[in-house]
Amino acid sequence: MAGRQTQKDSTPYRVIRSARRTRSVQARLVGGVAEIRIPAHFTEAQEREAVTEMLAKLDRKTKARPLDDDSLRTRADSLNANVLDGQARIGSIRWVSNQRSRWGSCTVSTGDIRISDRLKQVPDYVLDAVIVHELTHTFIPNHSAEFYRWADKVPYAERARGYLEAYQRFGSSES
Repeated sequence: MAGRQTQKDSTPYRVIRSARRTRSVQARLVGGVAEIRIPAHFTEAQEREAVTEMLAKLDRKTKARPLDDDSLRTRADSLNANVLDGQARIGSIRWVSNQRSRWGSCTVSTGDIRISDRLKQVPDYVLDAVIVHELTHTFIPNHSAEFYRWADKVPYAERARGYLEAYQRFGSSES
């Protein structure tokens, strides 16, 4: 059963019922539409409750993190200071929409960093890991063991890699 909200300020959504799901409910934004996955056995009342809860959760998540370039710079400056001991040299950092095969890129000579706008909806720890990865390239241009000693200082670095690998395979259907 699929549904769409038509209220002016609400996020459009699609409900996906799954026979494999027994209790858990999951939501994510795909192309600006909230996909809400629920167990197939949910009643209409349980579905409404799940949709309300998940839309509120997605709303809090997206409002909690400003998504403009200035906010990205503030976040990068903080990560540089707190995770990389101020080692990175940031020329600029901005969101871009033309990166479909990578999460971020860095021009080593200028310290200019570009972050794929596909990451605007990921958890904070995932975005932080990508930013720290690119920041580390400003002072270590390769993927050596030393590079990973620095890049992996970000909390949940390994978890973020797993998230991005799964997201690349299964979550990015709007490519």
